[in-house]
Amino acid sequence: MTSTLTETTTASLEIPKRGMPVTIITGFLGSGKTTLLNHILSDRNNLKVAVLVNEFGDINIDSQLLVSMDEDMVELSNGCICCTINDGLVDAVYRVLERDDRVDYMVIETTGVADPLPIILTFLGTELRDLTRLDSIVTMVDSETFTPDHFDSEAAFKQIAYADVTILNKTDLADPDQVKNLEAYIGTVKQGARILHSQHGQVPLPLILDVGYNNPAAYADLVQEEIEQSQQDHSHKEHHHEHDDYHHHDDHHAHEHHHHHSDHLDNDGFVSIAFESDRPFNVKKFETFLQNQLPQAVFRAKGILWFAESDLRNVFQLSGPRFDLNAEAWRTSPKNQLVFIGRNLNADELRQHLANCLA
Repeated sequence: MTSTLTETTTASLEIPKRGMPVTIITGFLGSGKTTLLNHILSDRNNLKVAVLVNEFGDINIDSQLLVSMDEDMVELSNGCICCTINDGLVDAVYRVLERDDRVDYMVIETTGVADPLPIILTFLGTELRDLTRLDSIVTMVDSETFTPDHFDSEAAFKQIAYADVTILNKTDLADPDQVKNLEAYIGTVKQGARILHSQHGQVPLPLILDVGYNNPAAYADLVQEEIEQSQQDHSHKEHHHEHDDYHHHDDHHAHEHHHHHSDHLDNDGFVSIAFESDRPFNVKKFETFLQNQLPQAVFRAKGILWFAESDLRNVFQLSGPRFDLNAEAWRTSPKNQLVFIGRNLNADELRQHLANCLA
């Protein structure tokens, strides 16, 4: 099965008019997108994969980074490349397409609170439709914590509605009845949904890559609306740019999706709060913070932790009620870097709690 993926993918890429295949990975906060991405990168059968992420810090790639191309693109030690979506999706795709060396496949990871539709329309409604082939939208779902009313999120709903493949992840942590109920719910949101089960994002890659599931015709009306809206936007803008409609840095239209650098995620009222310090945490104080002071409205947290009691770099991941720490050697000077995502969070209060944890 593995060799079949390599052969069919390589064969399809010999037809230039089809363009580079693109898979979009979406899914709500903490569903396991980055885990799936790491699985793809470690088991990709010699395909050279370009990964586009809204924020490079989202990827905890175990391998050392070998070559820094520029501040927005890095080459990974496994031969893949990673590109940051800063000034816009179209520009990021062009940076990959214009490279001299061969790239076989493109995978895009959205933020956890992103509506995937603007990204889909960017590939189907701009010049990218002639250069790439949108293969499938893969949506990750946390089987343990996801319920239709739990997140109260329009983005979470749309991620399922636009999925070509839905992966119910963390099935080992979920009650079997919960998984059945989730499957039934997904079937009401997406008729004929293709549903896979996974633990730790482990799914056979031939089931999600180069599958040809996306149907551009289904988006034809939406593409036309986007084009018309873009033309209206052009007439109101003083600044013109080749790709303005999709990523102008100074405008914040509802259809934009690059708010990785902002405290405010314009989706469903979620905010992102960052904390950095060149001083280490006291491990007991930080433990007390997690147990007693972390707001319940925090859905997701991640970061690099430095503890006075340890010589190691601690990769911190929190999703819902669960968190874990993975220790490894420092590759840089030690420092604390944390990001919390949730609703109705008091940034000053949260940062003060963290400051109180410093040794």
